[in-house]
Amino acid sequence: MSMTLLFQFFQVVILVYFTLLNSIYLIFTVIAFFDLLSFDRRSRRRGLGDVLSGTTFRPISIIVPAHNEQETVVDNVHSVLEVGYPEFEVIVVNDGSRDETLGRLQREFSLFPITDATRAQLPTKKVHAVFRSLDYPNLIVLDKENGGKSDALNAGINVSNYPLFCSIDADSLLNSDALLRIARPFVEDERIVAAGGIVRVLNGAVIQDGRVVKSRAPASFLVLCQTIEYVRGFLTGRTALAKMNSLLIISGAFGLFLKKAVIQAGGYNTKTVCEDMELVVRLHRIARENRKVARAIFVPDPVCWTQVPSDLKSLLRQRDRWQRGLVESLVMHAKMFLNPLYGAIGMFAYPFYLFFEALGPVFEVFGYLLIPVLWYFNVLDVTFFWMFFTLAILYNITLSLMALIIDDLLFQRYDRASDLGKMMLGALVEFIGYRQILSVRRTMSFFTAIFMRQKWGHIERKPIAET
Repeated sequence: MSMTLLFQFFQVVILVYFTLLNSIYLIFTVIAFFDLLSFDRRSRRRGLGDVLSGTTFRPISIIVPAHNEQETVVDNVHSVLEVGYPEFEVIVVNDGSRDETLGRLQREFSLFPITDATRAQLPTKKVHAVFRSLDYPNLIVLDKENGGKSDALNAGINVSNYPLFCSIDADSLLNSDALLRIARPFVEDERIVAAGGIVRVLNGAVIQDGRVVKSRAPASFLVLCQTIEYVRGFLTGRTALAKMNSLLIISGAFGLFLKKAVIQAGGYNTKTVCEDMELVVRLHRIARENRKVARAIFVPDPVCWTQVPSDLKSLLRQRDRWQRGLVESLVMHAKMFLNPLYGAIGMFAYPFYLFFEALGPVFEVFGYLLIPVLWYFNVLDVTFFWMFFTLAILYNITLSLMALIIDDLLFQRYDRASDLGKMMLGALVEFIGYRQILSVRRTMSFFTAIFMRQKWGHIERKPIAET
């Protein structure tokens, strides 16, 4: 094969790939739009009266893993303690923090030691002490040896008393009705083993008394781009995948799980850097191998607000971990690939995450590198250049704008037109520089996932300020 034919082949492969990728994302957006419309009608019709009255609910254990979270943990715990739910407990797991995380919790919540609180259902690192609050009887704090987030969650499960548990990051805030909304489906459908709610960006929001009262478009370009990503990824992507029973990721920032199913599956895997995805994939796999159907759903209106990285270094660390975790989870459960035993998960979800989520940035970076090579050898097809630009940039801008419009039509998060306008403007420039930097980082992570020692990386936290 001549060099010219080889280059032409590569151009065709890239164009076919991006055409297929963006067509799927467009279909996802359409599916999500109609599903969200239906969800909105049902929500307006039903309300939350039966749950609020205590006639229809299942008690929840809220587990908050905390490692060096002294700046945010107190505000977070106050926020969680004030959620509107008939019966719940809050379990904060201090995972070997080297700062004042435990000390601030002890002083703020008047903690005293208790005994016989843990049950050895899941193996964990050593638990040094268990405390209960004098002021809040439903608040429990564990102090344990550092073992990572997965180990902290397993330790929290071991002391939990209720059939459902909710994992929430220590730098996040919940809307007051978030648990009411995310827990309701567990009463209505016994096949549900996991549910995720929408996670929104806390940076820049107006906060009063530990609650987000107004959304604001972030001033930082880096945070603005992440805000757009979160809307696009959660509102359209996960809504559509859940509709097709193909959701493999429940965000570690905010997820609700059936405790019995998680314990039977062996709890969180401490050998991966992305424990949330791996657990959901394993729950699907085990259920299918036992001739059952496990549903992981996405509920679009319970809102969790989380801090996102405000500097590029922390952002790249985060995306490196996400990408390595994605690859690790797919490798661990490779037997599901195109295996009809696993239904839609094996035949659609697994291939989608492999070819378009894991390999997507690889193809994108290859396309960027191919253009100057083709130009150098004087074989660059102008049609290829403009089609690649359209598919890789303009198509994605359109999808981002559609997601923002759907979000505003159904949820009206922004009360100022200037904020929505800023978000729209951000969608136009997000794919110039920002996307390419992340694609390069994710490509590097893809190729090093098997060889790199698992490591979370530290993201600098800032106090949750009242504004």
